[in-house]
Amino acid sequence: MATYFITDAHLGSGADTRQREQDLVRWLDAIAPHAQRLIMLGDIFDFWFSYKQAVPRGFVRLLGKMAQMTDNGVEIHFFIGNHDMWLFDYLSNEIGVTMHNDNEEMLIDGKRFLLGHGDGLCPSDHKYNLLKRLFRSPLNQWLFAGIHPNIGFPIAHRWSSSSRRKNSIAENGYLGDERECIFQYCRQRQQERQAAGLPLYDYFLFGHRHTPIERPIGNATYINVGNWIEHRDYAIFDGNTCRLQSFTAL
Repeated sequence: MATYFITDAHLGSGADTRQREQDLVRWLDAIAPHAQRLIMLGDIFDFWFSYKQAVPRGFVRLLGKMAQMTDNGVEIHFFIGNHDMWLFDYLSNEIGVTMHNDNEEMLIDGKRFLLGHGDGLCPSDHKYNLLKRLFRSPLNQWLFAGIHPNIGFPIAHRWSSSSRRKNSIAENGYLGDERECIFQYCRQRQQERQAAGLPLYDYFLFGHRHTPIERPIGNATYINVGNWIEHRDYAIFDGNTCRLQSFTAL
């Protein structure tokens, strides 16, 4: 039984969002018989806000398939990204998904993983990290909840679209080890653990960059899982090795 990883589908954005969702459900159908767990590394939704008494429109195919998988015993973990940080407890309460709000270590079949979405890890991300704290403020979340969805969601989607355009230049292929902020972060974490005499990581898996990357960090491996927009990228860990793959929808 394998562990599968996916990131950055940004469902709800673009004219092809329905096709992306359908392909994602087909992929889940394909992996379900072999999956012990599914780890979603954030920005699966381009925007989400969990109201107490309402569910955002769309995504019923994906949500139904996720519910079916958890009902059948598949573990699903969701690391929130910078676009879907307002999921709160909806997926955990309704579907049984385990939510993660930050980077976390996970031991899978004897291998040590460090997992997360990957946002806010660059030294130059001071402004973004300040904005992130504002978005995670309970007061600001309460204020947004008071805005009618017909007003709040268009505002949020415009901001989300603007954010993707600003980051599109940085998400244009592999930049080299010294310019890949997430890679640098992972290498530093590994060095810190080595200096402290702690068990070293075997794998680092992140998203956010929209670029599939696989690079060694000593005896460990850094993998950026890419995206589900252009590439239909995912990663699979079979208990021995973790590798990048791409799904071709029939």
